[in-house]
Amino acid sequence: MKFIPTLIVLLCCSFVAKAQQSQVSNSWTAFSQSIDMSMDQERKFILKAAVKAEIADSTAWAGLWARVDMKNNENGFFDNMGDRPIRDPKWKEYTIEGTIGKNAERLLIGGLMLSDGTFYFDNFSLQIEDSNGIMTDFPLGNADFEKTAKGEKIDSWLEGIGGTNSSSVLEYTLESSSDAFTGAHSLMITGEGTETMDFGPAEIKSEDGYAPQLGVLISMLDDLKERVEYRVKGMSQHEIDHLHDENANRIGALVMHLAAAEAFYQVRTFENRGFNEEEAKKWGLALDLGKKAQEEFKGKPVSYYLEEFTKVRERTKALFKSASDEWLLEEVPSYGMNNYYAWFHVMEHQSSHLGQVLFLAKRIPPEAEINAPTEMKN
Repeated sequence: MKFIPTLIVLLCCSFVAKAQQSQVSNSWTAFSQSIDMSMDQERKFILKAAVKAEIADSTAWAGLWARVDMKNNENGFFDNMGDRPIRDPKWKEYTIEGTIGKNAERLLIGGLMLSDGTFYFDNFSLQIEDSNGIMTDFPLGNADFEKTAKGEKIDSWLEGIGGTNSSSVLEYTLESSSDAFTGAHSLMITGEGTETMDFGPAEIKSEDGYAPQLGVLISMLDDLKERVEYRVKGMSQHEIDHLHDENANRIGALVMHLAAAEAFYQVRTFENRGFNEEEAKKWGLALDLGKKAQEEFKGKPVSYYLEEFTKVRERTKALFKSASDEWLLEEVPSYGMNNYYAWFHVMEHQSSHLGQVLFLAKRIPPEAEINAPTEMKN
């Protein structure tokens, strides 16, 4: 089971100056413009651009993307061309057509690319329906990329991932190219050394090497783990350590909590016991969370938490390979559930905390705002 990167559209938006950006390692990147919106009625829009993609392998692709952010965190339109990826090495024009809702707050538009290759973009245009129903050109900054890109900066565009604290991606370099659709220049972004991303179809199936129902459980567990990973992988230290309020948990602590709970159910269901002294020392604080965990789980990079989660999942898979579907129906002694329900609980527990991560990630203030002198904040 591979998780289709719809979360990419949640990560594309960048609002801070490039000078404040950190750098992260990732397998995709994006660039964007943000346009404030205030609509008295629903309006249509049409985004167009010329793109070509010289890809290194079949996992790589490019796309346009557009997202409408609504007030009160409502769901708005989004399209990242994940269902029609661009892999053509010749210039062609592509289109996204969408709707800006009445309660829209902003429209974000841009381009994205995944895996290794050289990706070219040119001639962005945006039309928005006016009050008479006529599609009217909306001005975009540097839409033809004739203002050349320098270093990490694209005039009028922001490159990177990670929401309000945008991070540029180490595996991608950008520059101007004389290979243009029209005019003298296009934007060229080159990806090299990225981790292969094979998303495949969105499906739940029994993974090979397991009893049928256990294989389905692993497929579901891995899908949830990938959702967590793709949301937090590009986070900076500021983001992973942010404490929303005195009763909240840091995002890093939540990822560690997921690993701890899964480790607990390994010993509970396969060995009929709780944590031993050594395991309790490693996992107890992460399992319980609270004030002590707020102090313990900070200052560690996001890779630390993801590596611990991966180690636990590898052991889960090894244990599942040793079990049968009949084992799933066996009772967990003195625990009021069978093994099937226990591992269903592991899944819904991870889904619940993924929701917390998404909630917290949307509410992280820019690091510059946190560090600003008091007189600048007021």
